[in-house]
Amino acid sequence: MYGIIAAMQEEMKEIKKIMQNIENKEIYELNFFKGTINDKNVVLVEAGVGKVNAARVTQILIDNFKVEGIINVGSAGSCNDELEIGDIVIGKKLVQHDFDITAFGHEKGFISNVGQFVESDEQLIVKIEKIIKRINDKDFNIKVGTIASGDIFCTESKMKEKIRNKFNADCIEMEGSAIAQVCKLDKIPFLVVRSISDKPNGQNEITFDKFLEKASRRCAYIINEFFTHQ
Repeated sequence: MYGIIAAMQEEMKEIKKIMQNIENKEIYELNFFKGTINDKNVVLVEAGVGKVNAARVTQILIDNFKVEGIINVGSAGSCNDELEIGDIVIGKKLVQHDFDITAFGHEKGFISNVGQFVESDEQLIVKIEKIIKRINDKDFNIKVGTIASGDIFCTESKMKEKIRNKFNADCIEMEGSAIAQVCKLDKIPFLVVRSISDKPNGQNEITFDKFLEKASRRCAYIINEFFTHQ
């Protein structure tokens, strides 16, 4: 069974549509939707926004559902000029850009029990790269790269540029690296999938609320492909 985590209801709506045999299990006032995608067992949950919410739900999934892997889906702001709105970033490396113990001689983002970057499971990355090759004729691009997470909704171009320069980040969001940290410590494979919501300069042709539906569809497409070839 795989766990699928989204921060918001809007980000998981389209994934729920491709699930079958859905049953709801409530734990700590959170709704966990068990079901199948292409006959593969999954459990889908809305974590809430931010790193603490994401880490909490990750551990609940691991403890209560004995998941063999976790996939985090949602939106992100671009730090990379080559990415367009609606493109997909798969996190090969993840970093918490707002974690700072540089006063003790460490690099920014360094966490004592995981290091500066957390790397996704190599086998899952190989699998997702094979999926990318099969769907590269779609009207959006998919990049395997670096995702930066922090407890701030970043729209400022200067901050994005700073994070890009420091971590070579392709996009910035609020949950993925916390999920990665818990999964690494618990030895659970994981993937973080993000659809780009705005450009590095903060410009956006559509509102964030309208974009969420588009992001959910694109992430659901990747998830469906993943479990088709699982």
